[in-house]
Amino acid sequence: MSFREKVERIMMAITFAEAGQSETAREFLKEEKRPRLGKRVDKRRKPRAQMRSSSMN
Repeated sequence: MSFREKVERIMMAITFAEAGQSETAREFLKEEKRPRLGKRVDKRRKPRAQMRSSSMN
């Protein structure tokens, strides 16, 4: 849901609450449950090159 849609829903809830329709206002404020996306991983990313040589002791 975009920022604009959230603001519109809040404004509608305020309007209904001012008119005495508190239950209707609460319905507007309920957000839909959406599944969260997993951690994004860039599959194109190459492994990091070794920075030190193995001969260092």
